[in-house]
Order: sequence, then C-alpha cells, then structure tokens
Amino acid sequence: MTGNDSPVLRVAGRPVARYVTRPELPHRLSPRPYLHPVTTLAGTAVTEFSPADHLHHLGVGVAVPDVEGHNFWGGRTFVRGRGPTELDNHGTQRHTAFQLRDPDGFVEELRWIAAGAELLRERRTVAATELTGTAWALDFTFSLTNTTPDPLGIGSPATNGRPGAAYGGFFWRARKESAAPRVFTADREGEREVHGLGADWLALTGETWSLVFAGATARTRRDPWFVRTEEYPGVGSSLAHDDRVTVAPGDTLVRRIVTVVADGPLDADGAAALVRKAVST
Repeated sequence: MTGNDSPVLRVAGRPVARYVTRPELPHRLSPRPYLHPVTTLAGTAVTEFSPADHLHHLGVGVAVPDVEGHNFWGGRTFVRGRGPTELDNHGTQRHTAFQLRDPDGFVEELRWIAAGAELLRERRTVAATELTGTAWALDFTFSLTNTTPDPLGIGSPATNGRPGAAYGGFFWRARKESAAPRVFTADREGEREVHGLGADWLALTGETWSLVFAGATARTRRDPWFVRTEEYPGVGSSLAHDDRVTVAPGDTLVRRIVTVVADGPLDADGAAALVRKAVST
C-alpha cells in the first residue's frame, strides 16, 4: 500500500484495488470510504464510481439507506406514502485510523456520523489473497457497534414500504458493459430468480471477468442477496430484507463477504471451486 488517503492493495505484487479513505464528495452522496478501481489480475476494472445512473454508487463498500432515519447510502430516501424523497438526512462514514496496514490488506476504524453525532463505530477488515494465476479474493468484514445510549434501527426501502428494494450493507457496483452481465447461483440463473434469495454464493459474469460473492459466516449467509443486472450491474448483501434490524446500545453487528475476482467468464463449477478455495484460505 502507498499513500495516506488512497492505499493500494496488491496481490503477488500487482495492484488490484485502490482504497479511498477521505473522499471529497457532496453531502447528499453520503461520503464514505470505498474501493475503486478494483481490477482482475489482468487489469480489467470490475467496479464503477459515481456513474451517471446512480451518482451515490461508490465502487465497493458499506452503505445503509436507513440508520434510525439517517441515510448512509446517498441520494433520495424512500418515505412510506411519498416514495423516493430528497431529504437533508445524509450521514458520513469518517475514517479514523488504520490499526494495521500491509500490502495485501488493512484493519480500519471508522465513525458513522449524522446530525453532528456519532451513531456507530465500525471496524473494517479488508484482505486480498491470490487464488490462482487468474483469480484473487477480496475478504471484507465490517463490524458496527452502537455507541449511542439508545437502540438503533437499521432499515431499507423494502422495510419502509418499497417491495424488492432491500438494499443496504455490503454493496458492489460492478462494471457496466453493452450487455447485461449473467447472474447465477449453484441452482438458479437470472435476476428474477436470484434477487431476494439466500444462496451460499452468487456469481456475476461479464465479457472478460467474473465476480463470485459468498457469505463467509453462517450469520452472513442468512442475509438474502440484492441483485441488479438489467438496470445496472450491482450486488449487495441485505441487512434488512423483511424487517428492520435493531442494534442495542453497545452491541455489535458483524458481516463478512468474500468476493472472488477472476479473469474470464466462469461457469457454476468454476465459481464453486474458487469460492471453496477463497473461504478456506
């Protein structure tokens, strides 16, 4: 890694991701640290940053649209009975310090701030690992601790009345190409078939690249996948799918996602084999 604000992750000496800790962004985009660009080992970019269709999509990171009414996702807020609404309710994730920094990863402390107060304190652990000559894995863990004296409710547009929109949590805005990417799990294929369902792993493949997402803990695997391919390419793990999640004062919510980043389009057998290697590494 190099640089104070934009460390670079490397795999086998090759740069594969840049991490921006202090982005200069408009407040309505809910400024937060992010990984972009993320690339395959051959150098193909597999993330997008602030694309025209969704300016608040920032590569790879953690984004939550509703933490006790505060927007840490960016853009408009879905309000029951009103729909997507511009509100002055945006929060910021502020980098505090790196507890550990190596060429292949880091441990970071962050503060989630809204309306001048800290709501959550996060420990984020990110590591890059070589799997094969054409694939590597990004291991991403976030731990959110409620630092307020009151319970904090975490929601999504779905829990606020918009069916099918349970986004919020780990989110990866993928590379947009002329054709929509293929999306599949071990036994299902297509956005309609996999969106909103739980699966041990989920693959997104483009013309010359593949991403395979896997929950690396039993608790993470219980979160359904949020998937978009036709409107834009993006995959997330839903923290609040059917109901709001409450974090009691002093309690910590932990999720861990491992993502295989590979050159070339993978099939189901290839995706499953790489996930097994990534999660056991």
